[in-house]
Amino acid sequence: MIDFKCSLGDAVKTTDFEAKLAEARNYVARAQQDDFGGWVDLPVKYDKDEFARIKQAAKQINADSDYLVCIGIGGSYLGHRAVIEALGGERNRTKILYAGNSLSPRAVEKVIADLGDKDFSINVISKSGTTTEPAVAFRIFKEKLIAKYGEAEAAKRIYATTDANKGALHDEAVAKGYTSFVVPDNIGGRYSVLTGVGLLAIAAAGIDIDALMDGAEEERASLISDGGKAAEYAAVRNILLEQNYDIEILANFEPQFTQFNEWWKQLFGESEGKDGKGIYPASVIDSTDLHSMGQYIQEGRRNLFETFVEIAADYDAVKVPTLEEDLDGLKYLEGKEMDYICKTANAATREAHLAGGVPILEVVMPDLDERSLGALIYFFEMSCALSGFLLGVNPFNQPGVEAYKNRMFELLGKPGYEK
Repeated sequence: MIDFKCSLGDAVKTTDFEAKLAEARNYVARAQQDDFGGWVDLPVKYDKDEFARIKQAAKQINADSDYLVCIGIGGSYLGHRAVIEALGGERNRTKILYAGNSLSPRAVEKVIADLGDKDFSINVISKSGTTTEPAVAFRIFKEKLIAKYGEAEAAKRIYATTDANKGALHDEAVAKGYTSFVVPDNIGGRYSVLTGVGLLAIAAAGIDIDALMDGAEEERASLISDGGKAAEYAAVRNILLEQNYDIEILANFEPQFTQFNEWWKQLFGESEGKDGKGIYPASVIDSTDLHSMGQYIQEGRRNLFETFVEIAADYDAVKVPTLEEDLDGLKYLEGKEMDYICKTANAATREAHLAGGVPILEVVMPDLDERSLGALIYFFEMSCALSGFLLGVNPFNQPGVEAYKNRMFELLGKPGYEK
């Protein structure tokens, strides 16, 4: 479903592409067999019973809640937020609010203000239940839930996505009777959007999670034997890195992909940024950012390349109106679809940047719908795993994340972290 192509320019040597591609293809089995490779076969091996329970819980949330407060950080919220916003936002009564992804008191106050006196439920997503940011937020919003509904009713409005057998949140969910879903042991957070970690919020937003999984399943079928287009993308990324192109900019012409860009940055940044290695992931939303970052991309340091996420399907719902006068100089565009104008701007941007010395990669999805987005998620997950193995790092761990936590705990006086 997902297509990949590239235009690298005269400065890039690709004489070793076939060897690099063959190496990338060999890593598909390694990803599948890894202790944290559960995402590889997830589209065909997911828990159908839990999937049904997720849809039932989403119906209950839609019936009794104006808002669902999703509490989580990193992979516990970026994936489902990316999907919901990429597909145009919530499609029913229940709106999604996010908490526990920072330590900002102002962000917490904003969510509280948005809630007002409306009915709400909570989806707290944490494997351990002790990660500081979501744990603090859960305390705050659980207290408000209890104050509004009482202990018994509040427990019915708390949905815990956590470890299946252990941990602080698991134990509390069992003791209090929360509806619970599983954070799989064999799937890391940044690869978990198509598990219970992401699917409850997505379903509560009115998005078709069956179609999302169908798209991922179709993409898996196209990649599982030899990596397909994902292996090609991984190989090209690593060839570029070897030639000192160490910054990748994910570019898209749809503003609603802003949060998808954030998910993609965590996926690649946390997977590859270790052992002094990795491509730095950045992003832009064009044509907006062509009026801010466009100058640098066109004429700045030549250590970056761009990957454009493009939508193949046409969207002819909006056209430029026809007027008698031509005060704004748009007579030449009258009657043309904005989609045509946008895609022309996209092509022009790629051509200009390539001429300016920026290698251009293109990842093309069939349409902007659930099926295509499920395929795109799986494509990037596979590409990231293969690219990390090519780089010589473990794409499924994140040891550096603990450094700030240890120092923060020391400064805050957490027992056991004294200097």
